[in-house]
Amino acid sequence: MCFGHLDDGRRVATFTLMRTPSPDQDALARLGAHVRARMADNPAIARLCDRPLELFAMADFLSHSECTRLRDMIDATAQPSALHEVDYASGFRTSYSADIDPGEPLVAAISARIDALLGVDAAIGEPVQGQRYHPGQQFKPHNDWFYVTEGYWPQEEARGGQRSWTAMAYLNTVEAGGRTAFTELGIEITPAPGVLLVWNNALPDGHPNEATLHAGLPVERGVKYIITKWYRTREWW
Repeated sequence: MCFGHLDDGRRVATFTLMRTPSPDQDALARLGAHVRARMADNPAIARLCDRPLELFAMADFLSHSECTRLRDMIDATAQPSALHEVDYASGFRTSYSADIDPGEPLVAAISARIDALLGVDAAIGEPVQGQRYHPGQQFKPHNDWFYVTEGYWPQEEARGGQRSWTAMAYLNTVEAGGRTAFTELGIEITPAPGVLLVWNNALPDGHPNEATLHAGLPVERGVKYIITKWYRTREWW
């Protein structure tokens, strides 16, 4: 491990690892290069970090009314959040998740807008998912990409392969707590309604990026709502 610096002078860890070929590596590298160029060409996109994590933000991606309607949809269908091979009772992820209807016109339109922003084929995108956090609820540090040595990998490989990009939008202001923390980098982002975060889960060479480790910090007061859309390397089903 070595160190680099953020624009404000803080030191951040970077990773130098012995790497072996990774599943979907070439596709991850191609998608990374394509979306990276797309972000650079969009003046509405702010680059929050570029090394060792490619992290971008766009303000006002969602309107006030869209945020309100999405929160209502989440409340209507939310269930305890699930994880591969980890029980809800473990306390690792204590939020509630909502598989909101992808055929609902608003959801379909927002999903298509995210596809267009990234410039990727809609077929590789997972459905938009909603999450809700009440006081004390959190999602401990985790990566969105899949560990190919785990028992769940054959299933995920068959239904779209490795995750490439993550798009996550905040739907409200949280009274206290609930920040998104990239724990290896010392970056914490305070929820602001309508803001969309986008990050690359892979390194430029297509290997999964350990620096994407992130957490939904515990909500202290109020409620936190977000939507998330993950992208694979191949058609998702």
